[in-house]
Amino acid sequence: MTANAVILPPGSAGAGAKLHVTHWLPEGRPKAVILLAHGYAEHAGRYQHVAKRLTDAGYAIYAVDHWGHGASDGEGGYVPRFSAFLDGMSELLTLVEVNHGDTPRLLLGHSMGGLIATLFLIGNQRAFVAAALSGPAILPAEPPSRFTVWISRFLSRFFPRLGVLSLDANGVSRDPAVVAAYQADPLVYGGKIGARLGKEFMDAMAVAQADACRITLPILIQHGEADRLTAPAGSRYLFDHVGSKDKRLEIYPGLFHEIYNEPERDAVLDDLIGWFDAHIPGGN
Repeated sequence: MTANAVILPPGSAGAGAKLHVTHWLPEGRPKAVILLAHGYAEHAGRYQHVAKRLTDAGYAIYAVDHWGHGASDGEGGYVPRFSAFLDGMSELLTLVEVNHGDTPRLLLGHSMGGLIATLFLIGNQRAFVAAALSGPAILPAEPPSRFTVWISRFLSRFFPRLGVLSLDANGVSRDPAVVAAYQADPLVYGGKIGARLGKEFMDAMAVAQADACRITLPILIQHGEADRLTAPAGSRYLFDHVGSKDKRLEIYPGLFHEIYNEPERDAVLDDLIGWFDAHIPGGN
């Protein structure tokens, strides 16, 4: 595992911020490069075991700690605009293009990273041969009331850093060791979601729902049926509305939010690797 960094360019949200990049390489030339977008509050380092499975299968993986996450610059629980996350993915894509030329590229996003990946595909899908999403945040776990929407916009404008919502770490996985490691990780943000980020999150979900039809490349959507942090209904919505002819939806009975960190992780990762293998040039 080696690390690098990218800098958000002038004119972007969070311009000048240094974003931490981690990449894992297989033995020999990779058969494809996977760009990974991690979830809210976490960081790319939590995907070490996922990367091990993928590099063993011949893939290279590149991941950026999003603005305000992990070892990157920014503020936890806050973002000036959701586009800061997309700008980070754009810089990551440029880095991959420089390092790996015409090697086929795949996109993988989890949770908030699934939402980021969805929006990124809408404008950049020609850069990839296929994509996969894990528990994407397309619909809120509980639909907000009109008052909640109004107050979130008010607070976003006047008190953008005010904490408004906490995540229940126990919803991450049924494996107590995973939850304990998550809570003890110093690079995992444990504070509340700020008002600005909450508002930007809702706006980004609305764009993903409205423009999902523009996504036409092959896409796999995976979700835990017992996920309490992002709604499985959002994955069903996305599956029904993307324009892709080659698409697959897997809802795993009983699994919590981080399906790659559940006791059944090996079978879930088998599905992911099988999807990628089938969709790269020369694949099965």
